[in-house]
Amino acid sequence: MRASRQIHVFSIKIPPESSRTGEDEVSISQQNPVRLFVSHVFEPADDYERVFEYLESSHNFYYRNCSDPSPRLGLSGEAMREELRKQIVLAEVVIVPSGLYRQHREWIDFQLNCAKGMDKPVIVLESFGVKEKLPVQLEALGDEIVEWNERSIADAIRRQARHEDTARWDVIDFKLD
Repeated sequence: MRASRQIHVFSIKIPPESSRTGEDEVSISQQNPVRLFVSHVFEPADDYERVFEYLESSHNFYYRNCSDPSPRLGLSGEAMREELRKQIVLAEVVIVPSGLYRQHREWIDFQLNCAKGMDKPVIVLESFGVKEKLPVQLEALGDEIVEWNERSIADAIRRQARHEDTARWDVIDFKLD
């Protein structure tokens, strides 16, 4: 008598990385925008405004700005630090344009240390328009360093704030002669 062979096929569904680690973050949507803090020193700055210009040009990217750089006249240094703490605690991620660091090292160091003390991920943006070495403090405390590119910034925020997979495929069209 001949033995019959049976083949069994199994299918295993592996959950996304975030659900395996117990994190229950929901992807960024209009109903659930990512909360971000962009470093500032309570005065107008081109790099601060530029971050939002880049984010606004990103398709299907929703955010809530937790930073408020409007001038605080008459506040002491400690009162300004307390105001920065109140803004940073609301955010999921902190974005630091490196150009601000060179001009306001003490204030940006405070914001970096505050973010790290609150377990907030930090995204450092390289200098705008100029390729130069980042200060050691920014490299050390930044969780991710990105260039000024709308897609790079939005993807870094997705990865750092919500642990979303941002793998994308680029399509390159070319003709063979």
